Formats: sequence, C-alpha cells, structure tokens
Amino acid sequence: MGTAGRETRERLIETAERLFATEGVYGVSLREIVRASGARNVTALQYHFGDRHGLLRAVLERHRAEVESARHALLDAYEAGERDDVRALSAALVRPLAAELAYPSGRAYLRILGELVNRPEPLIGRATVSDPADSTYRWRALTAPLLEEDATRLHRRFVAVRFTMIELARRAQSGPHADDRLFTGHLIDLVAALLLAPLSAETLRLAAERDRERIP
Repeated sequence: MGTAGRETRERLIETAERLFATEGVYGVSLREIVRASGARNVTALQYHFGDRHGLLRAVLERHRAEVESARHALLDAYEAGERDDVRALSAALVRPLAAELAYPSGRAYLRILGELVNRPEPLIGRATVSDPADSTYRWRALTAPLLEEDATRLHRRFVAVRFTMIELARRAQSGPHADDRLFTGHLIDLVAALLLAPLSAETLRLAAERDRERIP
C-alpha cells in the first residue's frame, strides 16, 4: 500500500471513530463517512475494510494494543503478589480503559465500546471468550476463583465488564474533565463491590427454578 493509500485508510478510521461515537455505530451511513473523510468515493472504504464491520474492527484495533498491554502488566503484578485481591483485579479491568479518557480519540473509543456492549446482543466479548492470549480472558480466569459459584453461573464477570464500559462511555460523553482520578477510583470500588455482592435467597431460588426448567 502506497503513502496515499495509507493516508486515506487512516482518515477513514479517524472519521469513522468520530462519527460512530457521536451518531452511533449504525446511525451513520458509509457514504457519509467517506464524504466526511475527504475520500474520493465509497470504493475506497470497501477496498480498505470491506464493510461496516471491517471498518469498526479497524477503529477498535486502533486502541486494542495499548489497552491489552496495560491490562496484562497489571495482571502480571497481581499474580506476582500471590494474594487474592478483588480490588486489584477490578483495577486491572478498569484502569487500562479509563486511561482512554485523557484524549479525544480515546473518549470516542469508549463511547463506541459502551454502545456495543449495551446492545441486546452485545458485539463485544465474543472473540475473547476462548482466546487465552486476550487480557479479558485472563482477567476472567483470575477472577473466577474469588467469586461464589452461583455468581459465576449468573455471569457476574460479564456484568462487571459491561458496567465498566457503560460507565466509562458515560464519562467520556460528558468530558473532557480536568481530573478523572476520583471517578476512576470510585468505579474500581463499585466493580469490586459488584463482583463480591452476596446473592439473595430470592435470586438463588429463581436461579434454581430456571436450572430445573432447563433439564429435559
């Protein structure tokens, strides 16, 4: 790919990131993205990304390496500590994403994540569930032994991930803020509390009823 092609590709990603964040991933047409990017025609987008989902993947990948590296470093430190610490694991989930609040592109990314994870059929997480190299997979594996078995069965870890992304998306939409440290620390506290919240007798009863209904 020549210099002109790389520049066109980057402009399309930057434009899509901005418009996906402000208008919604499915609220803006590909033609609008092409026009706003200054590309000559829609075939440029098709050439570089194929379709909307290919463009969306490119937008997300723009941030993925940094988030993954930061989270793996925090999980390395957690494992080196050799102690069970739900708050440390909550921080490993939250902090790499919260760092994105510091700049416009990162805030756009968080708004997109918030939309994707809050859909009836979430578009985030499917590819990472079975990938041991992914930091979220590793986080899930380290968190599981610290949770009640019933909490794990009721997808408590996914709820924590979704809550984290939605709250960060809300913060990103209201930003920029002069200081995100208090927000981030409080979010970590809330995630830790969510992970460890005891299950009520009512929830356990309803879960048991559901499981009985599923037995053929």
